[in-house]
Amino acid sequence: MFRIRFHGRGGQGMKTAGQILGSAFFLEGFEVQDAPRYGAERRGAPIVAYVRAARVPIHERGAIARPDLVVVADESLIPIPAAGVLAGISAHTVLLAHSAEPGEVWRARLNLSGPVLSVPAGAEVGEGAYAGALCAGAAARLTGAIARETLTRAIRGELDSRGEAAVQNSLAQALAAFDAMQAHAGRVVEGAEIPATGYAPPEWIEVPFDPVRVSAPDIRGEATSELAKTGVWRTLRPVIDYGRCKRCVWVCSTLCPDGAIRVDAEHAPRIDYEHCKGCMVCVAVCPPHAIAAVPERGPHPGPLPQAGEGAI
Repeated sequence: MFRIRFHGRGGQGMKTAGQILGSAFFLEGFEVQDAPRYGAERRGAPIVAYVRAARVPIHERGAIARPDLVVVADESLIPIPAAGVLAGISAHTVLLAHSAEPGEVWRARLNLSGPVLSVPAGAEVGEGAYAGALCAGAAARLTGAIARETLTRAIRGELDSRGEAAVQNSLAQALAAFDAMQAHAGRVVEGAEIPATGYAPPEWIEVPFDPVRVSAPDIRGEATSELAKTGVWRTLRPVIDYGRCKRCVWVCSTLCPDGAIRVDAEHAPRIDYEHCKGCMVCVAVCPPHAIAAVPERGPHPGPLPQAGEGAI
């Protein structure tokens, strides 16, 4: 199976490169996967595209961890660890960089044991699909499995909707790169099947639970701000109708983000109004709807309303 990774920046057409190469492999009779991977779309951000091609059904999924070919459209990505250009590269992997520096210079600079090649210096990589077409053309020649005519068909199939000018510009870039890599045709060799057995189990880290006195929210707990009367922040106060309360205190007392609901000796919830900030989480989660939101009447409210009074 061929496992190929394209690295570039948003706007340089790496998704397009994967689509073109995937279509060319498909036209040559291969089973194919091609998929890009990127976070929030942003021009200039690192992007990766994957292509798998095989004469048999492909059962692998996800990122390519052991590539046979890595194509880099922007050499500035190579030394950036987060871009992952060198991840999984071995002596078997061919690294192809678009750079004015010869491949041997990059090979010595990166201390790699495998072959390193450069896209011809005359080929320009800019924004849009042209860069993707150039990278796809070079990759197609390096595999030795895609004919020049097949590459042309793939580009027309993928880019025809963008207009004839885009097709012609992409063809010029792709075919120039394809021809320039003639001396290295077939340099990329299909990687062996990766077995699904023999992997070392993950090294799990057991994180014990903290004691309740440490992990549970409690305004009266050690190192908290019990003296800060955050109840003055409220515009609404939660009021419990004890006639409807079912004493399911594990709901309201647990989900109160400040631990301002305590449980008394009769297993009934009691709200600490000095520290209740009025978030109304308890109103939202109460199963029998026994807690209502009552407007505060000024910054220093008087006696608490009786259960059920003033509910909204």
